[in-house]
Amino acid sequence: MAYNQPRRKVVVTGIGVVTALGQTLDEFWSNLLAGRSGISKVTSFDTTDFPCKIGGEIRDFDPAKYMDPKEARRNDRYTQFAVAAAKLAMQDSGLDHSKVDRERAGVIIGSGIGGMSTFEAQSRNLIEKGPRKVSPFFIPAMISNMASGIVAIEYNFAGPCFTVISACATSTHSLGEALRTIQYGDADVMIAGGAEASVTPLSYAGFCSMKALTTNNDVPEKASRPFDLNRDGFIMGEGGCVFVLESEEHAKARGARIYAEFAGYAGTADAFHITQPDPEARGLSSAMRRAIADAGVEPNQVNYINAHGTSTPYNDKFETIAIKKVFGEFAKTIPVSSTKSMTGHLLGATGAVEAAVCVKAIQTGEIPPTINYETPDPECDLDYVPNVKRSAKVDVAVSNNLGFGGQNASLVFKRY
Repeated sequence: MAYNQPRRKVVVTGIGVVTALGQTLDEFWSNLLAGRSGISKVTSFDTTDFPCKIGGEIRDFDPAKYMDPKEARRNDRYTQFAVAAAKLAMQDSGLDHSKVDRERAGVIIGSGIGGMSTFEAQSRNLIEKGPRKVSPFFIPAMISNMASGIVAIEYNFAGPCFTVISACATSTHSLGEALRTIQYGDADVMIAGGAEASVTPLSYAGFCSMKALTTNNDVPEKASRPFDLNRDGFIMGEGGCVFVLESEEHAKARGARIYAEFAGYAGTADAFHITQPDPEARGLSSAMRRAIADAGVEPNQVNYINAHGTSTPYNDKFETIAIKKVFGEFAKTIPVSSTKSMTGHLLGATGAVEAAVCVKAIQTGEIPPTINYETPDPECDLDYVPNVKRSAKVDVAVSNNLGFGGQNASLVFKRY
């Protein structure tokens, strides 16, 4: 299709989720609506010397349910999460991959950090045992594009296949680029999303050194408190979320169940600082405006925003400013929630997880809460759906994510 031709409509037909709140979409959604926290004491390594000792750790994940055990051992945990989420999404979609034109189906699955646990383990081998003890699978397991490659091999999808890396906006950009790939006629089906496995000693050491993580360890389930006056840092999560996206024509031709239309996407840069958001929120507000326009809707048609809402002092304040810039006085009438209050921050996977929340809000008419919202911050004065889910018709939902490097992305989903 030539790029000057009308863009094709894109729909969501499958979602797979693996998080500390659940390893199926139904379990994840039920726990979100119940306001349950997936945050607990980290058990996968000794946190004695770490200022942050909690996280959204997945404790009962068995990769052998989704991959050959030998293949699973050769791959990093983030790839295991990606494969699991992709298989769950394909099952959810009801798509028979053997009946898909392989050259018109592709994969874009991102990871903000990639194979961190593999990197740590093989670095120890090098230092303690020498170079001959570094695994030949080290490089393939570590690199961030391997999840896309493994999933493409699994389903014999030979169309566009690559990886986006934009820190905590990774899977938001991944979904957006998959949207464009179908809109412009380069594919009919795309598997897209993100995965992250950064509950590791080196990840924690780095983020603790930056003072980005919470030190409120005493009551783990209360520690993530986006937009609350007493927020003090984010909480690491892990997992994966993958979508099956199809052109409307392809989905209807096979009689697919359609969750929602994936209608809009935009990415911008703050061009301000490597880690701190722009205090004037110019980049994020621009991303939201452009995504909403891309979706062909007006700001006053938006019924729900899933915020990046990291529970850090800067992000939550500046994201509130961005929402006000885009929506004006209407901003205070829009339900805004941060599900990171329950999942923790899945870094490169967080955007896809939160996009799934938007799609489910449209489908079910239920908006998940921001839990642990106890002390209002005068600088964060929107409707954050505090502590209890809300029933409301959602026709248009926006999902925001920001990444280190000043990289922003917004997505818009519409009722189909």
